[in-house]
Amino acid sequence: MGKNVNIAEETIDESMEMTEEAKKDLIRKYEDDILGGLLAAANYKESEDETAKIEVVRNGAVVLAFRIRPLGEEEYLKCKKDNTNYKRNKSLGTRIAESVDAARYRAQLIYEATVEEDREKIWMNRDAWKKLNVLNGIDLVEVVLKAGEKDEILQKLDEISGYKPNLEDVAKN
Repeated sequence: MGKNVNIAEETIDESMEMTEEAKKDLIRKYEDDILGGLLAAANYKESEDETAKIEVVRNGAVVLAFRIRPLGEEEYLKCKKDNTNYKRNKSLGTRIAESVDAARYRAQLIYEATVEEDREKIWMNRDAWKKLNVLNGIDLVEVVLKAGEKDEILQKLDEISGYKPNLEDVAKN
């Protein structure tokens, strides 16, 4: 018995004889569906459905609220690279990673994930920069958020970015 393949609403039995032309027609019929799916999947950065609302609550009151969006792998890697200190290895003649500024890396992830509109209002607030004596939005994230708050935000960021917690690691803790 042949294997069944489900394409949208139609099920095709692979043991059925199909001409090459019939197969091409079937593929063309669903090509727009495939393209639409790919485009929708690639649009995760701009999609309102993909954002998560973050509320920083202290003493029972919301002191800060903003939205974050999923990050792509290249954005995670850029943040890591931006916050990695390199050292020249004289024997190899290349640069090697020496350490990562973890606190700044975490702050930059939150900054980059903040929806553009909220980033402009909150993290790019030059009055707050002056009062808190910081130079940029990433520094403001570092100063304003507590370590545990950053941790919760980063867990949510990883979740909406498609990372699932490793159940083995969760069980160990």
